[in-house]
Amino acid sequence: MVQTIPSSFAGLEHLATAVILLDRERHVVYTNPGAEILFALSARQIEGLELSQVFPGCEILHSAVDNAIQHNSPFREHEFPITTLRQHSLAVTCAVTPVDLKPACLVLEFQQMDQQLRIAREERMLIQQQANAELLRNLAHEIRNPLGGLRGAAQLLEHELPQPSLREYTQVIIKEADRLQTLMDRLLVPHRVPRYEPTNIHEVLERVRSLLLAESPQSIVVRRDYDTSLPELIGDREKLIQAVLNIARNAVQAMQGSGQITLRTRAERQVTLAKKRYRVAIKLQIVDSGPGIPEDIRDRIFYPLVSGREGGSGLGLTLAQTFVTQHHGMIECESQPGKTTFTILLPIESSARKHVAARQ
Repeated sequence: MVQTIPSSFAGLEHLATAVILLDRERHVVYTNPGAEILFALSARQIEGLELSQVFPGCEILHSAVDNAIQHNSPFREHEFPITTLRQHSLAVTCAVTPVDLKPACLVLEFQQMDQQLRIAREERMLIQQQANAELLRNLAHEIRNPLGGLRGAAQLLEHELPQPSLREYTQVIIKEADRLQTLMDRLLVPHRVPRYEPTNIHEVLERVRSLLLAESPQSIVVRRDYDTSLPELIGDREKLIQAVLNIARNAVQAMQGSGQITLRTRAERQVTLAKKRYRVAIKLQIVDSGPGIPEDIRDRIFYPLVSGREGGSGLGLTLAQTFVTQHHGMIECESQPGKTTFTILLPIESSARKHVAARQ
């Protein structure tokens, strides 16, 4: 039976942070509304349960409780993952404080860290993307000039060769120079100034879908899961098509001719992107049933020239990230064998809409 909490804890229900009180046997004796909301569990469900039942397998949390009890002093554990008995997972920071107010002897105060971690990750990705873009732009310009000279010299040499059979070697030089020139052009494509205009995200996805079906074997299935109520966004249609197409083509290649790709759209509310809060954003997901991204490159897939496929240029995802960033959006990836999900968040900004309208 759940015991009555002393009046000194009455104010806990007004706290925005999540608070759980434990007795000496580590049973939950009180859960404030903040904890109910954070963990998607009602107080009636968890009061009376042991902490290990509420958060199974969370050794970090149990270790924090052990430390607080052992030293009889507050102990804080920062930014660790936690999973509830209903398999709801999130990242939290927890402060464990011993108290002497029966029946409670421990106060656990949780703060959700997912949003803060996401913002920090986004800032790191933005800095990385800007550094990559600058590096690639400088590298492309430095290579293009000598490359043109190399190709021109090979053409002149070809006309001077006494034997036609020797032209095979100059053709190798010319073809490889052309291949590198194409690569340099791809590196410089993202730096074209975007042409922003009202854009329907589903027209973008339908264009991608038609291209995939034309290029892919019949055993590749491309499914739609659209929220057709989504409004238009302000964007560069061609760059958005290229961003989604690069991701989807990678998925097709990873599935090696057989599998399923799902193009999904939803509305995401109250989103922070590039340190700015938006009331509504478009959440676009490209989900495939492939083998997943190799674990050793998952943290580096948006770096230039990193590829999990033999013969891949490693530019597709880098360019996709660049195009999404130009739309003040964010791209991230979750991958496991059998399911890889790329999620793109694109803001719907009324101020940008007014700017476009003023130009027309």
